Amino acid sequence: MNTLRRWRHAAAENLRDLRDDETGDVPGWVLVTLMTAGLVVLIWAVAGPALSDLFEQAIQRVSGL
Repeated sequence: MNTLRRWRHAAAENLRDLRDDETGDVPGWVLVTLMTAGLVVLIWAVAGPALSDLFEQAIQRVSGL
């Protein structure tokens, strides 16, 4: 029974330490944000002209020009 009580106490302390830890994973989030921004720029550069042409064609068909 003493062992179980010690285990519960240790688990509660670990949970408190995790809850109070404010360091976070800043470098990981920065990397994810930069990689996402890079992918958006790359996709926009590749697909931008095609999407622009597609939009112009759709407007021309709708307006009957």
